[in-house]
Amino acid sequence: MQLLEERILKDGIVKPGNVLKVDSFLNHQMDIEFINELGKEFKRRFADAPITKILTIEASGIGIACLVAQYFHVPVVFAKKAQSLNLDGEMFTSKVESFTHKKVYDVILSKKFLGPEDHVLLIDDFLANGCALMGLIDIVNKSRATLEGAGIVIEKGFQEGGKKIRDMGVRLESLAIVDSMTDDSLTFRPNN
Repeated sequence: MQLLEERILKDGIVKPGNVLKVDSFLNHQMDIEFINELGKEFKRRFADAPITKILTIEASGIGIACLVAQYFHVPVVFAKKAQSLNLDGEMFTSKVESFTHKKVYDVILSKKFLGPEDHVLLIDDFLANGCALMGLIDIVNKSRATLEGAGIVIEKGFQEGGKKIRDMGVRLESLAIVDSMTDDSLTFRPNN
């Protein structure tokens, strides 16, 4: 998606360790009009899928998922990274290792929000090694819902996550795929 690639080149910052900071517009400070355009693009790419729920993981995916969900007219459900007092009833759980935080989380989703009748679209900001998506796929499988696909804003194509997810047969749509990243340059893979 040309608009996204241009914004990454303009405002993204490459940090050591293959970290791409896009916090000025995507996942700390959010440019709502811009993310709204991303939501329209995900709707265009998944227009043929009978989506009933958008599923993401806290925290960075929530805002993006909300703007995507408005085009599908469906609720957003998000897996939480910590147990809290207001979580009750039976839960789906999965383990997820965060690339950025170098930490393993038990992600939790109440069973009352996802079931066999649902058709799920996963949405997240980044795909690096695929752990977050694998955890969400595990939750969808445990719920017996139908996984319609995954929408990622930025995929790091030089890491294994995208290949791993595609090899599982999951329909994966990434709006921008970074092919290579150095301190002073980024290259993108041609992408529909």
